[in-house]
Amino acid sequence: MLTLKAAGLLDLDTGEIVRPGILRIEGDRIVGVGGEPEGEIVDLGELILLPGLMDMEVNLLMGGRGETFAFSPVQDDPALRMLRAVGNARRTLRAGFTTVRNLGLFVKTGGYLLDVALAKAIDAGWIDGPRVIPAGHAITPTGGHLDPTMFAAFAPGVLPLTLEEGIANGVDEVRKAVRYQIKHGAQLIKVCCSGGVMSHTGLPGAQHYSDEELRAIVDEAHRRGLKVAAHTHGADAVKAAIEAGIDCIEHGFLIDDEAIELMLERGTWLVPTTFLADGMDVSKSAPELQAKAAEMFPRARESVRKAIEAGVKIAVGTDAPAIPHGKNANELVALAGRGMSPLEVLRAATVRAAELIGVTDRGRLAEGLLADVIGVPGNPLEDITVTQNVRFVMKGGKVFDH
Repeated sequence: MLTLKAAGLLDLDTGEIVRPGILRIEGDRIVGVGGEPEGEIVDLGELILLPGLMDMEVNLLMGGRGETFAFSPVQDDPALRMLRAVGNARRTLRAGFTTVRNLGLFVKTGGYLLDVALAKAIDAGWIDGPRVIPAGHAITPTGGHLDPTMFAAFAPGVLPLTLEEGIANGVDEVRKAVRYQIKHGAQLIKVCCSGGVMSHTGLPGAQHYSDEELRAIVDEAHRRGLKVAAHTHGADAVKAAIEAGIDCIEHGFLIDDEAIELMLERGTWLVPTTFLADGMDVSKSAPELQAKAAEMFPRARESVRKAIEAGVKIAVGTDAPAIPHGKNANELVALAGRGMSPLEVLRAATVRAAELIGVTDRGRLAEGLLADVIGVPGNPLEDITVTQNVRFVMKGGKVFDH
């Protein structure tokens, strides 16, 4: 038995800080909240305890120290990518994020699902990191936003990619691509439904896959019990994705009132990655990409404000490494700046995220749940920025940072 003793803990159901904060831990579970300490006592002083945070859009296999983004697709082999992921996973965990969705590799791996391997290595205790919900390779058409040859405008033949690496065209190919990801361990499917800010060809809001192809992707995933997340910006592309049955829209920078109403009607989730509009460094990008960002980012800020006001279901996601790994809490601060209350932001990073990934064993500090616990130096209901300064991290009853 281990007891965490702190100045307080957040009860997400009541929206209150309970003082003092007492959690009794046995194995990987919380076995008691409040009452008298038992067993070994870890005194955390004036910290406030929160459930482990969750990030619903990361790519741990990309970014980190020393990466040159434009050339990484042709310089980094799978072994180097895995080593890069070790550092990114560690930084993410120590920032207080104990569960993440790794949303779709878009690099050449020879068909290996590196995020599936990363998740297994973390679960086995070989390396430190958050629990990873892997999507395998993002599924995208040739020349789509998540076709990695689009990011550096490679010439034909420089980086040949296969269906097993997510490049799929037509109904038969997209079905096969989904089946391949599932066969090799993907726990959700990521698809590219529209253009993007950082790809060189096409409008960022333009729909990539046909309605028929989108329905085929969703059909394959849902029959196997997997959800589908879609990189989507344009309002028409968002509406097509929702009509096809896609579960979660990533970004949604250009959604309009009609798309928001449809999201409400169908219960579709939004992971807005809104800090990108404030903090993404595009200063070294090509002039045309900088111009695209300058046009889109103000619209992105407004779209998420409207979605929040309307009551769209929102979960926290950062799109790291578009912002640096380990700086994930910047998204919480940005959401508060768009109009969410600190309590709703924290729910979006915990209980709402748990609902999105379909788990009931985490997201609250409650008896019987996983002992995923972080400590911050102040009351996050009064100052959400304290989540940027996590002082204590426990995942599954094991202390990783103190």
